[in-house]
Amino acid sequence: MPVSASALRDIFGAAFTTDPAECLAYGYDNSRRQAQPDAVVFPTAHEQVVELVRACRATHTPLVARGRGTNTTGATVPEAGGVIASFERMNRIVRIDVDDRLAVVEPGVLNGDLQTALAAHGFFWPPDPTSSPYCTVGGNLACNAAGPRAVKYGSCRENTLGLRAVAGTGEEFRCGVNTTKGAVGYDLTRLLIGAEGTLAIITEATLKLTPKPAAKTTLSASYTDVAAATAAVTRIMAQPVVPCALEFMDGEALRLARAHAGAVIPNAGALLIVETDGEPSDLPHAIAALAIAARGAGLIELHTAADAHEAETLWAARRALSPALRTISNDKINEDVVVPVSRLPELIDALRGIVKKHAIPIVNFGHAGNGNIHVNLLPRDAAELARAQTALPEVFRGVIALGGTLSGEHGIGLAKRDFLADALDPAALALMRRIKTQFDPDGILNPGKLLPPA
Repeated sequence: MPVSASALRDIFGAAFTTDPAECLAYGYDNSRRQAQPDAVVFPTAHEQVVELVRACRATHTPLVARGRGTNTTGATVPEAGGVIASFERMNRIVRIDVDDRLAVVEPGVLNGDLQTALAAHGFFWPPDPTSSPYCTVGGNLACNAAGPRAVKYGSCRENTLGLRAVAGTGEEFRCGVNTTKGAVGYDLTRLLIGAEGTLAIITEATLKLTPKPAAKTTLSASYTDVAAATAAVTRIMAQPVVPCALEFMDGEALRLARAHAGAVIPNAGALLIVETDGEPSDLPHAIAALAIAARGAGLIELHTAADAHEAETLWAARRALSPALRTISNDKINEDVVVPVSRLPELIDALRGIVKKHAIPIVNFGHAGNGNIHVNLLPRDAAELARAQTALPEVFRGVIALGGTLSGEHGIGLAKRDFLADALDPAALALMRRIKTQFDPDGILNPGKLLPPA
């Protein structure tokens, strides 16, 4: 039988609910999937999480850890019922250590709040997903979410030193180091990051900080078509100056962005937003190098933002894209596939073929410097929705054929779980299943997510 209300009361006092209406609000995420949990608890301390996991294991109760539900893959939807652990109240920044360039935080800290606190010390944490004002660090770690800055500074895995966590066995442990170098045993920190709460529940993270750059410059490069823009991406990433962001928008994405930002968004077939940072004295050289790489066949205009306000207008339009797509389709399917940068032109060609074959709108934008493209299928009626479901496996097969992978930062969850066997070596997938069994022998942690059934 599931863990009882009296057992939850013993652990959390009044900080839990079994009211169906209140629980329903915690059974969804941004994938628009929804399921009904039996209870929602609100941890405020590591020790409560240890007791909760042990109580759930003893009663074989499913347990799903949740941040703010911004993920798009159904990773926090409690399809098996059970208990949702919402970490919204476990949101302390424990300490910021400027000398050792690290911060210790609880999983419920909002990414945006962390960045604000770090900025006062002259630092930042590189992961910066579009949802940073309202997504949590714990959620970022669960999906290895990154954002535009990953092209230069890396994802959560490259910017997390250590973790405190509770395995599905109820065992509490620490992993990782407090230093920027470490070679001691297996790297459990990187293993837990991106595991979507299927191995252990993270209760604390030690994050690696980066000094804020002294200056930043933003360029926009518009092109006649997508092929010209993606060819420019490969040139930009093949020269020594690494941009701190390299974003891509296709023609339809630009149309939507213009509705948000006006004339600052050009009328073109595709656009790149290229950003570079560093010391003010170094930026002219960096800008010149990036401009040379951006120039080529199909370039319409290369423009340097006049000031921070113009640059922010560009970025605001880019951030507004994903919600703007809801105006086209309430059933949008948002995938974040990744291919080697050199194969981006082939990916876009393949997507064009899928548009033509299935007669459904597709809008593409994303983190081109990493080869991470957000492919948005936008069915507008039942017939197009059916065709989109048929087209989706073709998108994934095309990505894999190009040496790519199914997700760069959104994770697998439920949405891509059944495609994982096509993307992984069978022996590697078997090892992953055995790792899951070691951490969570009774399968209580986020059951049904990430790994497909054997």
